[in-house]
Amino acid sequence: MDLVVASKGGAPQHPEWYLNLSQNPEVEVQIMGDRFKARARTAKPDERPGMWETMTKVWPAYDDYQRKTEREIPVVVLERI
Repeated sequence: MDLVVASKGGAPQHPEWYLNLSQNPEVEVQIMGDRFKARARTAKPDERPGMWETMTKVWPAYDDYQRKTEREIPVVVLERI
């Protein structure tokens, strides 16, 4: 399982790529030299807090982005297929 954050720097609207995933969750992703197919989904409410904490350890600015916006910034789960 891999995670990405749909922050858009704390903008009031979701990034376009996140909206696209809502319509077509089957994706091909490349992280460094690792290319894989996955199914994307938004983290469930009970999953999000732990996943958010994981991601803010990697990129602390996500907390700043969240403070800048009223929307809850989605954490996207990439489940490899």
